[in-house]
Amino acid sequence: MFLEIFDPKAPPKPIGIDLGTTNSLVAYVHNERPLVITDCNLDALTPSVVCYEKNGTVTVGRAALAKAHEFPRETIVSAKRFLGRGADDPETRKLGPYEFVAPAAGEANVVRFRVNNSVVTPVEVSAAILRSLRELAADELTNVGPAVITVPAYFDDAQRQATKDAARLAGLEVLRLINEPTAAALAYGLDKQQNGTFAVYDLGGGTFDVTILLLEDGLFQVKSTGGDSALGGDDIDRAIAHHLMSALKIDDSASSPSFTRHLLNIARDLKHELTTKSEVHVELTDKTIVVTRDDLNAIVKPLAERTGAICRRALKDAELSTGDIDGVILVGGSTRVPAIRQYVESFFGKAPLADIDPDQVVALGAAIQADLLAGSGPRDDVLLLDVIPLSLGIEVGGGVVDKILPRNSPSPTGAKATYTTQEDNQTGFTIHVVQGERELVADCRSLARFTLKGIPPMPAGMAKLEVLFQVDADGLLSVRAKEMTTGIEQLVAVKPTYGLDDAAVEQMLLDAYDHGEEDLAKRRLAENRVEAHRLIAATSKAVVADPELLDDASRVAIEKAIADLEKAAAGSDPGAIHLKIEALDAASKEFATRRMNRAIARAIEGRSVSDVSAELDAKDRHNERGEKQ
Repeated sequence: MFLEIFDPKAPPKPIGIDLGTTNSLVAYVHNERPLVITDCNLDALTPSVVCYEKNGTVTVGRAALAKAHEFPRETIVSAKRFLGRGADDPETRKLGPYEFVAPAAGEANVVRFRVNNSVVTPVEVSAAILRSLRELAADELTNVGPAVITVPAYFDDAQRQATKDAARLAGLEVLRLINEPTAAALAYGLDKQQNGTFAVYDLGGGTFDVTILLLEDGLFQVKSTGGDSALGGDDIDRAIAHHLMSALKIDDSASSPSFTRHLLNIARDLKHELTTKSEVHVELTDKTIVVTRDDLNAIVKPLAERTGAICRRALKDAELSTGDIDGVILVGGSTRVPAIRQYVESFFGKAPLADIDPDQVVALGAAIQADLLAGSGPRDDVLLLDVIPLSLGIEVGGGVVDKILPRNSPSPTGAKATYTTQEDNQTGFTIHVVQGERELVADCRSLARFTLKGIPPMPAGMAKLEVLFQVDADGLLSVRAKEMTTGIEQLVAVKPTYGLDDAAVEQMLLDAYDHGEEDLAKRRLAENRVEAHRLIAATSKAVVADPELLDDASRVAIEKAIADLEKAAAGSDPGAIHLKIEALDAASKEFATRRMNRAIARAIEGRSVSDVSAELDAKDRHNERGEKQ
């Protein structure tokens, strides 16, 4: 035994937290070494399980997990899978034997669990887990400081915000959210002092992420990322449970919640035992079932192959092959399964790095980052460059998406674009922020919608709107819209009521690949229709305003060209619309020239050439000063 002396004047100790789907951990740096904090039984893993008892007691961790069989509806398991999901998402019903509560009118569209006489959200469940980790850290450190919390690389804006909300409920100050694969690479990079290109293969309890990462002299740059939330230890457990039900000839839809939870617990234990044993005997409903390592390999094989498809896509996005990868870092407890390790080695052609505990490596990396951000780490030259998983943009005319920040842009980052009005006397802009890879708004996800008002009436095309997108170090998006001539602006922190899960993100990417040519054709059709309607409106307005500049032949030609363009715009052939736009341009060219000549003549009437020349020179000098500024 030893006596540790506590200095009450010592600054708070920053911590790193891996808020996992199945298990969570907390770590800190001591004498330049990251260490996980263990409980009184020397367990580093805290099961991410919360039980809400009838007497109001909230139990977290291993004690809560022990109650899951007896109280399956009141014991929330894998709450992380529900973060960011909508209450109306049918997938939520598949994730556990819970009683869900629909939101009341005016309430946010988030998942709600009924537990005894109360209702809790995934954010509150996650906060209970984080609070338990904070208390565990306080037992070890006494004075707990701010935290770095890890999230899956494919967590979207809403899921990241939900994680920060949970931390705030737990009484934690969040220094930064960092992606789990980046945290793992940080632990390996600082520990091994290695440079090179690495694949971080992260198969946890509820999610799969793969990240292609360049480590070079303290620079951690994410080249690409991919993932799927329907791949993880939970899914292996469910597949084993289905195997057991088939052996027992039991219909899983008819089983009770308590039996389902009991079977999932057995499946999890089976998975762990078959990591070291060749076969396991299971006693169920007076029957003995023998499950072998070969059975487990057969169950895991299709799940492992799905990770391979995602790895191939991530390599393609990074413009690399498996031969370019210097090492593979394993993260997550599910990578202990022998069939998974064998598949990873076969896919990448090299044995993966696993000398840091895959259950602990993310928390250790988070602790290192927390130590660095708090200014107490040994290095201040480590730079983390993550990427955004899906493109961000806004809706423009015709329901088309204009992408401002493309997928896999380094984060934190920012970009801007300039737009103008499509109608005369337009006094506002509606900015619709969307996320996704498709060309049309209807095929992407809506993030936010707001209106910039108070713009003075101007002719179409005169108002200039600058839209700035900024993604911060936590991966959270803010949008600033500014009308350039008036200076009117609005800043919006994008916070959807619920978000995309990894599977939805992955599906959006697959849809973008599968429908690429079709989407481009739809985009071209939408853009040509917008241009056709604009040209028809502008030409018709000009004909009414200046009829005296038209001879009969020109009038007939323009009217026919307008009719032909209207007919083409009602159809679905973008090429035909484009040809009729060109025809109307040609028919109205002479008329447009006459209008321009008359406008110029009126502008310079009664003025000398020298006056006009001096005015133009003054404007040129003013523009030059503006450009320099």
